Amino acid sequence: MALPCSFLVALVALGCNSVCSLGCDLPQTHGLLNRRALTLLGQMRRLPASSCQKDRNDFAFPQDVFGGDQSHKAQALSVVHVTNQKIFHFFCTEASSSAAWNTTLLEEFCTGLDRQLTRLEACVVQEAGEGEDPLTNEDSILRNYFQRLSLYLQEKKYSPCAWEI
Repeated sequence: MALPCSFLVALVALGCNSVCSLGCDLPQTHGLLNRRALTLLGQMRRLPASSCQKDRNDFAFPQDVFGGDQSHKAQALSVVHVTNQKIFHFFCTEASSSAAWNTTLLEEFCTGLDRQLTRLEACVVQEAGEGEDPLTNEDSILRNYFQRLSLYLQEKKYSPCAWEI
């Protein structure tokens, strides 16, 4: 049972580890950007999860889209890329309009995530063949999951507890 902020932190960490284990030709600074993003997310946290128990909800995260093995490298990279795109949207579009966090930390997080997305996109293109679409069903599953998160935040009027759980 995880909600946007704390669970998205875990998704960033999962995505970072997944990309590194896939052997994508990312610069060494990519790992530093990953660690910095996680540090910033930790600093942005404003409320303890225990103070927001009434806001708990189960969004049924589709863990199976992160499964698979190295033989599906292009698909795995695409899953991580789409996940990071959605996280970027949440924090850099929805969060910025709700002013939920320290603006300076949020801007630094968004800048770093944008750099990661640019590098991941290059890897996705490199791994996918010409005209090949590595994601089909997984893309739809991820988009539905993030749509549920977005609707929840809207219903809760982007309250601090809605973000922090």
